[in-house]
Amino acid sequence: MAAQKNNYRILTIVSLLLLLVFIGFAENHLDLYIVRILNVCAIYAILGMSMNLINGFTGLFSLGHAGFMAVGAYTTALLTIPPAIKAQIFYLAPLIKPLDQMNLPFPVALFVGGLLAAVVGGLIAAPTLRLKGDYLAIATLGFAEIIRVVFTNTQTITNGALGLKGIPALTNLWWSFGAAAFTLVVLLSLINSSYGRALKAIREDEIAAESMGIHLAKHKTLSFVIGAFFAGIGGGLLGNLLGTIDPKMFSFTFTFNILLIIVLGGMGSFSGSIISAFIVTIANEYLRFLDESIKVGMRSVVFSALLMFVVLFYRHGLMGANEFSWERLFGNKVYQKTLGRWTKRPRKGGYAG
Repeated sequence: MAAQKNNYRILTIVSLLLLLVFIGFAENHLDLYIVRILNVCAIYAILGMSMNLINGFTGLFSLGHAGFMAVGAYTTALLTIPPAIKAQIFYLAPLIKPLDQMNLPFPVALFVGGLLAAVVGGLIAAPTLRLKGDYLAIATLGFAEIIRVVFTNTQTITNGALGLKGIPALTNLWWSFGAAAFTLVVLLSLINSSYGRALKAIREDEIAAESMGIHLAKHKTLSFVIGAFFAGIGGGLLGNLLGTIDPKMFSFTFTFNILLIIVLGGMGSFSGSIISAFIVTIANEYLRFLDESIKVGMRSVVFSALLMFVVLFYRHGLMGANEFSWERLFGNKVYQKTLGRWTKRPRKGGYAG
């Protein structure tokens, strides 16, 4: 068993090294379009994992992710756009002080965007987490639309419906994949802690969890705030990748795409969210011809049909509630010296030939 664990550690290290080599190669040698798609895949993985924390692990049916992304995207963009470009963008009404002269480093701006999204998430959590099920979904969707409408009408902060242009293209594969790895490590650490067990208990049965001494409001708010923080990080990365943002980007359709990712990957599986983020993003680009050759909106029809199929016939998604592991990949096989061959380990005691 010790030798097997060492082999798995070696496989993990080798896989990480290969990933680093691939990122370095892709950043310098692959076509810019492919690099852009890979960046979007990693950003969608961040958004999927953050939404899965709320919906999959805590059992809260939230549809407000687009609003948190908007907060992170606008905050990061405003803090990284040079003052000279801000003066050109805000020609209808000047940007308020001191934002008009602020120009922070990208990591700081990204972190501030995540923090502000977390604050907004906490403010939204206070009134909405008293609700459950469909009522919670409607309330969070309503707050996301409120954020979008506010951004559309705050000309001196967000430039209103005109949006922000000239955003520095600071997001690259190192930032997007690094942020995705950081998100995965933090969320896995959280889920494997006592807080994570409490969140799962709330998902299974709130009454039983409360009777065991779990503070429902505290843990729900914690899940909501952390999910909003990483949604803000994803939004900030996306804004500085695209170079331009506007309020229409952060409509319910964006939340729907993230919901499709976590349903397809498996509610309660970060590995599933990562895998399905790549599948959905690449498929979305591959099916772009449907909007061009048939009719605008056909891609949405295809993805809606896919979501219905998954919900009806494959409810647990690709990974279910399981995470990726080498044991699962190799069929949980061990080498039994007495038999001199590979055998599968049974679930309870002994060995099966």
